[in-house]
Amino acid sequence: MHDISSGTAAGTLRRPARSRPARRRRSPMAPPPAFLWTRRIVLTLLGLFTFVPLYVMVTGSLKPLQDVQSAFQWIPAHLTLRPYVDIWSTVPLGHYFVNSLIVSSCSTVVSVLIAILAAYAVSRYRFPGRQLFSVTVLSTQMFPGILFLLPLFLIYVNIGAATGVQLSDTLLGLVITYLTFTLPFSIWMLVGYFDSIPRELDEAAKVDGNGPIGALVRVIVPAAIPGIVTVAVYSFMTAWGEVLFASVMTDDSTRTLAVGLRNYASQNDVYWNQIMAASLVVSVPVVVAFLLLQRYLVAGLTAGSVK
Repeated sequence: MHDISSGTAAGTLRRPARSRPARRRRSPMAPPPAFLWTRRIVLTLLGLFTFVPLYVMVTGSLKPLQDVQSAFQWIPAHLTLRPYVDIWSTVPLGHYFVNSLIVSSCSTVVSVLIAILAAYAVSRYRFPGRQLFSVTVLSTQMFPGILFLLPLFLIYVNIGAATGVQLSDTLLGLVITYLTFTLPFSIWMLVGYFDSIPRELDEAAKVDGNGPIGALVRVIVPAAIPGIVTVAVYSFMTAWGEVLFASVMTDDSTRTLAVGLRNYASQNDVYWNQIMAASLVVSVPVVVAFLLLQRYLVAGLTAGSVK
């Protein structure tokens, strides 16, 4: 009979040692924890720096005028929607809104159409002066807008005196003015986007019997929708919020929203709550357009900036 006790005594029974969990090693490319925490703190401060002015504007637009003019309070003591009602009667905000919508829409449509044709020609054809044209278009972005204010005004006055076509103090003159600033960027952006579209698509369109315009309309434009949307939003935002030229080249009947906001400041009083309320109302169309077209903007800016 086998003696179990002797076998146990002769040899020591040991439990298998537990394997220690493998220690995770930090990738040499991973940033150190101190950098991550610093980045979080900086981003939080930047977020607060952006959020606080918006919070002050929103709460200020909901306060009575006497509360806005008194000591600042983070939590308003009284809230009212009266400023959003009064902004339409204090100044002709609706009329300014229509003027801004007409100017912004017309300048956007014309800018996009001209930019598409010009960018397609630069991207697909080789012609004398092509490089000079591209450099000239980009060079116009180097100068501040105020440098063109007096020359454009004098040109409009001389055109009106010579032909009888009034451009100063008109919405048409303002549209032409905005085209001088939106077209260079629009053409440059679309040239970069058209260059990223394979030329084989043009050849396939020609095989199907399409001419240059047919290939542009049926093939290139559908493929370049993100870039076109980016150009359209840029043109609309430029015309919608521009102040300098609209202050000089408009009168009471052609005034736009960005300029009309200053009418809430009279000689005797400044309606700060109405200014904040009107500013928020003015920004709604641009914010809504940006949110709806955000994915096209990202794709358009990414593709248009890389050649």
